[in-house]
Amino acid sequence: MSSQPSPAPETPALSLTERRKAATQLDIARAASELFTEYGPDGTTAEDIARRAGVALRTFYRYFRNKQDAVGPLLAAGGDRWRALLAATEPGTALPEALEKAIEESLSAPDEHAAEGFQQTRALLRAAVDDPALRAVWYRVNQESEEQLIPVVARLAGPAADPLEARLAAAAATAAIRVALETWAETDATAGGPGSPAELAVRCLRQLMGGMRPLLAEGEA
Repeated sequence: MSSQPSPAPETPALSLTERRKAATQLDIARAASELFTEYGPDGTTAEDIARRAGVALRTFYRYFRNKQDAVGPLLAAGGDRWRALLAATEPGTALPEALEKAIEESLSAPDEHAAEGFQQTRALLRAAVDDPALRAVWYRVNQESEEQLIPVVARLAGPAADPLEARLAAAAATAAIRVALETWAETDATAGGPGSPAELAVRCLRQLMGGMRPLLAEGEA
């Protein structure tokens, strides 16, 4: 096994304009989430969201097609964080262990701010049960996350790994998190401890990957 990991693909630095755009989108997403939690999707309009976010309605529609689409950046933020944690895995770590560690860390709620974020997600997932458009956004976010995860998994597994198995591992990890969050949202369990998103996601991952042949670590024959 090689003592050095392959370098992680570098993320191009965002320009000031791109950073401002991302910040505006996230502000709108937070406003939409707050209003959906307070009044539900049916009781919220795009105008309400724009007003809460402090932007013009035309700005809202520059970034989002409809009110449900506006929460996409908020739902995607967790996936961005957990992929970054996985990409930073120590060299030589077995892939299942790396996936579990990244999942546990990304789905932990170490402080009140993180716990509030999970409560927002719970409210959105509960609202999505009766809102097909909001549910479609949730599924799209998960599909995009899975696609972005494939090269991260493939790099950690190494060049000897079967590309199909790397893709299956990415799908299993994404599904584990999605199912865990959906299951947790149906309960009143806290964001930490038994029944938490992290605990459920690890259980799901072990079940889904149990029948998979271990992917080769980088450098193994």
